[in-house]
Amino acid sequence: MPPSPEKQNSKKSRPIDDALKYSGMAFQLGITLAIGTFAGTKIDQRLQTERPYFTALFAILSLFAGLYLVLKDLFRKPPSSNPSNESSSPS
Repeated sequence: MPPSPEKQNSKKSRPIDDALKYSGMAFQLGITLAIGTFAGTKIDQRLQTERPYFTALFAILSLFAGLYLVLKDLFRKPPSSNPSNESSSPS
């Protein structure tokens, strides 16, 4: 018996879901880094620093923050499809 169309669609959508997940992570990291660098640049302009100290600092901090968010999403366990054992508790 051939597999149902629903099962075929779920198998085909899995690589697409993974690709969307990872591309979303890349955009998240890039946007976090861009916001941090932009904020550092604005602070450097406002304080009229000789060298871009705040730009470098905020770029590094936002890089670490972005990597933390990406790694947190990457290592997150998928939700289990089994319901919890709430009904097994005695009344």
